[in-house]
Amino acid sequence: MAPKALGRALVTAKWLSEAVRAGRVGTSLRVLDASWYPPQQRNARQEFRERHIPGASFFDIEECRDQSSPYDFMLPSESQFADYVGRLGVSNNTHVVVYDGDELGTFYAPRAWWMFRAFGHKEVSVLNSGFKNWVEEGHPVTAEVSQPTPAVFKAKLNMTLLKTFEEMIQNVVSLRFQVVDSRPESRFRGTELDQGLESGHIPGAVNIPFHSFLTETGHEKSIEEIQQIFREKKVDLSKPLTATCRKGITACHIALAAYLCGKRDVAVYDGSWSEWFHRAPPRYKVSELKRNK
Repeated sequence: MAPKALGRALVTAKWLSEAVRAGRVGTSLRVLDASWYPPQQRNARQEFRERHIPGASFFDIEECRDQSSPYDFMLPSESQFADYVGRLGVSNNTHVVVYDGDELGTFYAPRAWWMFRAFGHKEVSVLNSGFKNWVEEGHPVTAEVSQPTPAVFKAKLNMTLLKTFEEMIQNVVSLRFQVVDSRPESRFRGTELDQGLESGHIPGAVNIPFHSFLTETGHEKSIEEIQQIFREKKVDLSKPLTATCRKGITACHIALAAYLCGKRDVAVYDGSWSEWFHRAPPRYKVSELKRNK
């Protein structure tokens, strides 16, 4: 599959492998490993140092965020993002390919993909099926850490791709846009704690767990299958749509899935449930557990 077939939102391992072997990774093509795992489970940076796609750099989602926010992984400022990705050799003319090493195939890479798009960068793709399948298919890996030449990146935040707490509160009444929550059903319903946090959902939200869009091998499902998933949940892709989750990560899978269907303007509620739980009034936190008490 040529990368332009899906607007470059996805590239195949075959395409990227050919680019690596041809020596095309450099100024015009940068590969970024955006892996992140709970510290007690895996060490993403250490795994990157041991094995990664040749020419790749490590995109540290812990570092490239708003360090002053009480909520996880909130977007950094324009200047912070520009400085960070510039040090990774990314300019405004660079085609960026992001991947991660999650066992599902893809977990954090869509977040990095959305971040680039939110800051105005259009030439960014997710490696379809991730590093897990890259390795299983026998594509090259290395422990050699590249030192990309720093580049100048100019960032401009596109507010149409981002929703704030205030906008989400207003939408509970106005219903100006649809809301899709990508968390597991039990956490959406409020019957399971989420990393010690009481769970539940925003009034009016629809639940589509992010893994619904992935095949058993970790590849993105076909456009027809993705469209059917949205239809079954009565999500109209011709109307405004915002994605949410626990901390703004898997919500980006919703944005990616909709993008593949031709909808390029899905917004992400960056604070997601982490912020909503702490700031929204009790009547705006829907939980079956509370109703059952």
